[in-house]
Amino acid sequence: MDKNELAAKLRTVPDYPIPGIMFFDLTTLLKDGEAFSQVVDDICDLYRDKGITKVVGIESRGFICGAAVAKGLGAGFVPIRKPGKLPAETLSETYDKEYGTDTLEIHGDALCEDDVVLIHDDILATGGTGAAAISLVKKFNPRKVYMNFILRITDVPLTTEIPGDVEVTSLLELAEKPIG
Repeated sequence: MDKNELAAKLRTVPDYPIPGIMFFDLTTLLKDGEAFSQVVDDICDLYRDKGITKVVGIESRGFICGAAVAKGLGAGFVPIRKPGKLPAETLSETYDKEYGTDTLEIHGDALCEDDVVLIHDDILATGGTGAAAISLVKKFNPRKVYMNFILRITDVPLTTEIPGDVEVTSLLELAEKPIG
């Protein structure tokens, strides 16, 4: 299945969660067994030779493929969650996003300096969530941090820069507004 076929599996929902936002719904891609397997395999192929020891998935859609990628790479899986969802001591980061502010948390013992970390989430739009996740992960001083998304929305400007020392990849790139 090529990238156009994968992209065709996405559903777009206008004005969700607020007016003016075009929401890309990946559940229609994930419910297709072949497409889901392809996404996980493609992400694993991108990182198989990078020595990944932990995959960090961002709540909640980053958990879906993130856990499967961790298994495929023989790595551990670490969740980054919304406040109050993790039972032990946490580190937190508050950030701006397209329609408000939010906070992410990670367990204080989730990573170590020997880790090579792949942060995974479903969609890269403005960069706020990704940058907050990177900030949290970097508090552990891991050897290397990578970041991956299933989809990058190309015509939404990054309002929060992703640090230049973090290699960012995405399987698909689409515009929020159709060209033409």
